[in-house]
Amino acid sequence: MTQPSEPAVRFDVDGGVATITLNRPDQMNTINGDLSRGLMDALHQVRDRDDIRVAVLTGNGRAFCAGADLRSRADGPAAGGGPASVFRTDDAPGFTEFDAKKPIIGAINGFCLGGGFEIALSCDLLIASEAAQFGLPEITLGFFPLAGAPVTLPRSIPRVLANDMLFTGERIDAATALRFGLVSRVVPAEELQTTAKAMATRIAGFAPIAVRAMLELVGRQGDLPIGDALRLASTMRYVVGLTDDAKEGPRAFAEKRQPVFKGQ
Repeated sequence: MTQPSEPAVRFDVDGGVATITLNRPDQMNTINGDLSRGLMDALHQVRDRDDIRVAVLTGNGRAFCAGADLRSRADGPAAGGGPASVFRTDDAPGFTEFDAKKPIIGAINGFCLGGGFEIALSCDLLIASEAAQFGLPEITLGFFPLAGAPVTLPRSIPRVLANDMLFTGERIDAATALRFGLVSRVVPAEELQTTAKAMATRIAGFAPIAVRAMLELVGRQGDLPIGDALRLASTMRYVVGLTDDAKEGPRAFAEKRQPVFKGQ
């Protein structure tokens, strides 16, 4: 009797935290049509479900995601649904353009290359295991990254390091990624998932409107003049301050108890 195949993306929810696991370990979690569709379906659930407040995105096996499935790409960029569908389709935004409305923590467990690196760059927080490696090998294969890394990477780390990675295709290790601020934490491999879950659980326990407002602010203010950005922050802070949760926090502090945030 044929056993059912494992899904290309696993999706679990516990205590307000969704865990999205790229699940093609024998193929280094490379991006094909099934993984693209599974990832986008998971992200839509994160956005649309009220019982989810934070998501953790990671990989199964020794890779987070090693980029596009080159067997599919050899047959054409759109073969079988293609890795490009993770990034952009004709009728919907891809991963790097999708607004999940909630924080996504990338837990980089191993090889994070090409399109997988671009997926990681789209996360709101990034942590890595000591085994993680980051790279953009596209230039060695006759093309360049298709999901914005030549634009986003030089804005995330020093330009000369970004250019080194983009033009040489060489990798950096987790320690280098931490030193240049690409990730915020590096932990032993066996501690990565518990660390990511603890971070997510902590954030999920905060007032969800305040978390979403801050996520919106940090994502939208980058191109604004500093004065406009500060005015936007002041306006959003005022609106959040009118919520019930903003009153519950100080009240719980005064009463020496844990606050109960309801997203109201």
